[in-house]
Amino acid sequence: MADSTKLYVAEAYAHTFATNLLAANGVSREDAALIAKCLVAADLRGIDTHGINRLPSYLARVRQGVLDPTARPTLVEATPVVAQVDAHNSFGFVASSMAMSHACTVAQTYGIGMVSVKHSNHFGMSAWLVQQALDAGMMSLVFTNSSPALPVWGGQEKLMGVSPIACGAPGGPAMPPFILDMAPSVAARGKIHKALRRGEQIPEDWALDADGQRTTDPAAALQGVMLPMGGPKGSALAVMMDVFSGVLSGSAFAGGVTNPYDPSKPANVGHFIVAMKPDLFMDLAEFKERMQVLYRKVVGCEKMAGVERIYFPGELEQIEEAKRRREGIPLVQSEVDALNGEAAKVGVELLKTETATQ
Repeated sequence: MADSTKLYVAEAYAHTFATNLLAANGVSREDAALIAKCLVAADLRGIDTHGINRLPSYLARVRQGVLDPTARPTLVEATPVVAQVDAHNSFGFVASSMAMSHACTVAQTYGIGMVSVKHSNHFGMSAWLVQQALDAGMMSLVFTNSSPALPVWGGQEKLMGVSPIACGAPGGPAMPPFILDMAPSVAARGKIHKALRRGEQIPEDWALDADGQRTTDPAAALQGVMLPMGGPKGSALAVMMDVFSGVLSGSAFAGGVTNPYDPSKPANVGHFIVAMKPDLFMDLAEFKERMQVLYRKVVGCEKMAGVERIYFPGELEQIEEAKRRREGIPLVQSEVDALNGEAAKVGVELLKTETATQ
């Protein structure tokens, strides 16, 4: 049965709790603060599947010795505009942040920077990396591969990951920035785990069970396969993520990435990150004005029946972020219990929440 009681935690307290919990598990304070910031950013945007609820699975991997909380990524330049980061099995957040920072620095001089990342781990919501580029005034592409969850079109076994495709660009003077972050499946696999945690069912078009039948049971779905969006198109996008993130980087690929909920061995995830200056072909003011025109055209176009408002990519999440900054991040009791179970193991102050029933 689904738990209808929502518990709310303030943004600042969630960040402090996550930072302290990570630090108590051997992560440096600097890295812990970065990881916490990224997880809380996901919660604020309404991407609950990639928020602080991920901490128990990450820490299980740390305790098993398959994710190194103290590893320091290293960067080697291949050309003036291309580099590779070896994560050395560190947190994916740390390695990918280094990669995006370098890509943005290079792009300031050369107009574009590209960084491949190998031997990494799950880096949470891709949109935080897009936001890192936006904060530096850059457009970006962010690719990653992930553990098998999706069949190739026509197949029935898990082979490709539900690997997100993300990109972004600065917006105009009266619009939000363009932020796209989407999975090539009908739904992100994290939504299945979220439904399982919360005792909820899933829509029957999200996944198949182990017998190849549509299911509304999240546990059965996790034993089966996710369904690609758009049939062969979603499947092809998942293959593309593996080419750019796995094959190119030298990381695991073709079904070889370890599931982030599996604490038996290192994940060996690969990432592909590009930063670009938006004023390469015109001045920045003109670029932003053209973005403003695009925004007005998109949100102002004639609506189909039953549609009240059209949103620009990323706009719904930005509206949700503003709401959650005011009201807090919603959790359910089972999620709070899991987080506090981790806190109790290392003597960290338990997560405090406020209650609201919906």
